Formats: sequence, structure tokens, C-alpha cells
Amino acid sequence: METVILAVVIAVVVLGVLGGLVVGSRRKKSLPPPPPTAPDITAPPAEPHVGDEAETPRDEPRRTIEEVDLPDGGSTGTAVEEPPVLEAPELEIPEPTEGRLIRLRARLSRSQNALGKGLLTLLSREHLDEDTWEEIEDTLLTADVGVQPTQELVERLRERVRVLGTRTPEELRALLREELLKLVGTEVDRTVKTEPEERKPGIVMVVGVNGTGKTTTTGKLARVLVADGRTVVLGAADTFRAAAADQLQTWGERVGAHTVRGPEAGDPASVAFDAVKEGKEMGVDVVLIDTAGRLHTKTGLMDELGKVKRVVEKHAPLDEVLLVLDATTGQNGLVQARVFAEVVNITGIVLTKLDGTAKGGIVVAVQRELGVPVKLIGLGEGADDLAPFDPEAFVDALIGD
Repeated sequence: METVILAVVIAVVVLGVLGGLVVGSRRKKSLPPPPPTAPDITAPPAEPHVGDEAETPRDEPRRTIEEVDLPDGGSTGTAVEEPPVLEAPELEIPEPTEGRLIRLRARLSRSQNALGKGLLTLLSREHLDEDTWEEIEDTLLTADVGVQPTQELVERLRERVRVLGTRTPEELRALLREELLKLVGTEVDRTVKTEPEERKPGIVMVVGVNGTGKTTTTGKLARVLVADGRTVVLGAADTFRAAAADQLQTWGERVGAHTVRGPEAGDPASVAFDAVKEGKEMGVDVVLIDTAGRLHTKTGLMDELGKVKRVVEKHAPLDEVLLVLDATTGQNGLVQARVFAEVVNITGIVLTKLDGTAKGGIVVAVQRELGVPVKLIGLGEGADDLAPFDPEAFVDALIGD
């Protein structure tokens, strides 16, 4: 028995020694490195709590219902902002037409008096032989006076100089002024017809080829009429050129004239018809119709211009058909004038760009060609640089003081 107990004790001691050896050997092994420290992460701002998770509200100042501004009418809906009201453009007051050409005389004389000065210089020569008279003819032809008017003027000048005998500068200037006035014409009625008897409105159609300043002239003519106390409706029947209607409407807005327009590339005759119709309903004094600038060689387009005229005349006869010509084109403008006169009955001429390189003689030539007077002339790019044609002021500008 004792032997068994002793054996158990010895076994326990042996197991304890073996266990200590195992633990010691494990301690000698290198321990793995500790895991890296996690970086500090800034938490996103906490969302507001809802329901049971809500925080205890803090004490804040509160307003009574009397202190709260409520919308008009007690409406609790979201207030809708009203769109801003667009202010109408400020109306311009055009310059009165009386004396416009007189005011612009200096500008006209600076560009046109080469003709008059050239003639005065030639006529002042001591001996007026055939060579001198040929130079006088060349001067007139170069100024676009035309062959027939030139021959008539030279013949009259030769006769008058021969009869007078002496030729002082004052006498020559008076002589030349008198003969030029006969050539330009002082007895012709140059009034733009806008006041028909027993009806309103007066109807004016403006025609011409591309690039003559036709739409601008229509806008300037509206200013002339408004300056004379007339009310105007503009018809934007030029539906082919981009932005032509916008350009004309801008001219109208400046002086308070209503503009009737149609869709781009629409029927110009329809726009012209509506313009006259609205003009009658509004009781205005004048309707101005701007037509598309058409090449006189395009037969179809010219036929369409005739259609516009016929459609407008379903309301009332046209009072004026104004042909706008670029004065710088000289004799080439006469070709355009002939074709337009065949399609529509031209009643008056507007010469634009007469302040540049244009020759003053074109006034005589175009009147002779069409048998109708020059009624308006454009002397610059300004809004009020369209003036009624005054023969005496024009001739005085030609020959200078």
C-alpha cells in the first residue's frame, strides 16, 4: 500500500517538473509584435435624432403668434415671387424736320462741292474755247449728271456767257446757280404723300435692292413723321433677310411706333396686309411697309413685289411707293430704277449715302430717268440724318458760298 502511494507522489512530482520545463521553453520564443494602433477617425457630425433617440430640447426664446409675420391673406403656402416688370424703353423725341437740310448743308457741301467748284473754275478762264467747254462736259458727266442733261446745261451756259460778255466771280456763281436749279427742278411737288383725303391711314411702301439702306430709311422716315406729329405703324414685310424685322422694330420702339411682323421666311404680302389692317383698327395716320431688298434681275422676286402691292391695295390704294437708291452707285442705280418702275408705280425717290463719294449729279439723272422727283436724301448714319430734299439748299451746297 505504501508502495502505491509513493509511486503516485513520484508521478505527480515528475509531471510538475515536465510542465515547468514546457512553460519555460515557450517564454523563450519571441512574441509577435503588437497590432498597430488604429488612427484617430473624426466621426461625422451626428444627424439629428428622431423619436426616442431625440435629445432633450434646449431652452430658446420663442415668439408669440402676434409677433410672426404671416403672408397676405393668411395663406400658409410657399410664397411665389412675381416676375420683374420690364420697363418700356424711353421714347426719343426726333428732331423737327423743318430746316433739317439747312442744318446738314455743311456736311453736304464738304462732299459735293467739287462739282460746283470745278465748273466755276472752268467758267472763270479768260478764254472759253472748245477745249474748255469739253472739259465742262466731262466734269458734268463725271458727276453722274447724265448725257442729255449735260448737253442741255452746256448749251444754256454757252449762250448765257456769250450774251453776258463780262464774267465776274459773282456773276458766274449766280449764273451757274440759276442753271443748276433749272436742271434739278424747283416746281416739282416733293412732299411725301401721307395724308389722303377722306380716309386713314396713308399707306407708304418702301422698295429697293439689297444694301441700299432700305430698312434703315424706313425707320428714319418713321422718325420724320413722328417729329411732325403723326402716328405710325410699321409693317416688317422683309421676311427673307435675317433680323430685318428686329431691326425695324427697334427703330419703331424708339419713337413709339407699333411694328407688325410675321414668321421668318413667311409670306410678305400677308404681313403687309395685316399691317394695314392693324393701322386702320388703331386709327393711326400712316402705315410704312418695308419690303425685302430684291435683286432686280430676279424675275420671281420682282413678281412677288408686285403681289405685295396688289394685296395691300385690297385695303386702299398706295399713297406713295418710295424707291431707295444708293447714291454712290451712280449710273448703275438707274438700271435698278427702270426695272422697279416697271413692276410698281414709283412715286418718289430716296437717295441714301449722299454724304460720301456720291456725285451730286445723280439727283438730276434719276429724276430724268423715272420722271419722278427725289423727295428725301440721306446724309449720314445718324438717326435724324434723313431730310426732305430742298433743291435750293442742295444747289447752294454744290457750288459753295
